[in-house]
Amino acid sequence: MTATAGPKAEPVDLLSPEVVADPFGWYARLREEPLAGHGTLNLGTMMGGPDMWLATRYDDVLQVLTDPRFLTNPPADSPMADIRDGIFKRMNFPEDLIPWMANKLNSADGEEHTRLRKLVSYLLTARRVNALRSRVEKITEDLIDKMVAQSADGSPVDLVEEFCFPLPVTVICELVGIDEEDRAAWHAWGNAMATMDAPNIPPALRKCIALSRELMARRRVEPKDDLVTALVQAQAEDPSRVSDDEIVGILFSLVTAGHQTTTYLIGNSVLFLLEHPEQLARLKADPSLWAQAVRELQRLGPLQFTQVRFPSEDIELGGVTIPRGAPVAPLLLAANTDPRKFPEPDKLIVDRLTVANEMHLSFGKGIHRCLGQHLAYQEAEVALHALFTRFPNLSLAVPRDELPWILRPAFTRTKTLPLNLA
Repeated sequence: MTATAGPKAEPVDLLSPEVVADPFGWYARLREEPLAGHGTLNLGTMMGGPDMWLATRYDDVLQVLTDPRFLTNPPADSPMADIRDGIFKRMNFPEDLIPWMANKLNSADGEEHTRLRKLVSYLLTARRVNALRSRVEKITEDLIDKMVAQSADGSPVDLVEEFCFPLPVTVICELVGIDEEDRAAWHAWGNAMATMDAPNIPPALRKCIALSRELMARRRVEPKDDLVTALVQAQAEDPSRVSDDEIVGILFSLVTAGHQTTTYLIGNSVLFLLEHPEQLARLKADPSLWAQAVRELQRLGPLQFTQVRFPSEDIELGGVTIPRGAPVAPLLLAANTDPRKFPEPDKLIVDRLTVANEMHLSFGKGIHRCLGQHLAYQEAEVALHALFTRFPNLSLAVPRDELPWILRPAFTRTKTLPLNLA
């Protein structure tokens, strides 16, 4: 027996300051207190836009992520508006830039999605990522050596700026093919997006679009062993395989997703482990647990929710019939801390999950599962193991409650993470 609608209730704005400031508390409340007449679901909005359904329990979120009837775009003839466009308009975002804000790889459906994903999937296979491990280790050691030099006088180091950011952004830029002299511009873009610095997002975006087009032109003349070269060569062989705009969109998808989540994961993980010394002690005593630990740490963040989905037909979800085209937001953090799936979900247990089946939903499931999951796990594992090996007495340089948090929707992270290395 399913309901088609419940009594009108005030939807929760996922981008409101109070929700962004306390994601664990709010998401737990949404999961455990579904609206009367709405099965296991809740109602939400983004910046006061149209109502959408909120999937919060593990089984419901998993269904949204894996059922092929849930699309990343509204059905073509659906009367429902794409709520994402409304968000950008309410932010007074330049209309010509709105299409570039979509994750090109994840915002496509059907054959278009298959075509684009195939173009880049070879780059991030487990085998290819494993071959990168020595390079990731070298970058990690170089960054640690730099931090040692900076703290020679005993001063603290900001781990976010000096380690958490440069490691993943260097790795993904090398993989994709962004030349070193252009990386400062991508750094500026990443910072603007990470801090939701609205005035600086458009100019940073325009700069990186221009750099992407220049990079494509260079690789057509001077090919290298990188993704950009592979894409322009595929285009030269068959122009229908990928357009210039799609190549630029792919670069944004990979560079943005390839460093932001890992940056936040490393920083948040250091903080979690310092707050759970008994679990950190287990890792120091048995380093083989690091691979499992990073999966548990990923379960607890930094991702709060993923892109909205739209059913291609009426679908039963959580005891409710969702109308065709109605937006549904899968709340990953709520699912990852659902006690129905994870006993004592708020507790860090470094060997809770296995490498073969991590169970958490932070990288998605189904056809839109994150291509970069193997790389993110490897970078976090290498980074955290190296940090706590080189600095066994690593500690916070400020009281925990003085850490500045970035109140950015969809992600949980500190703005800075000042640490004493010795």
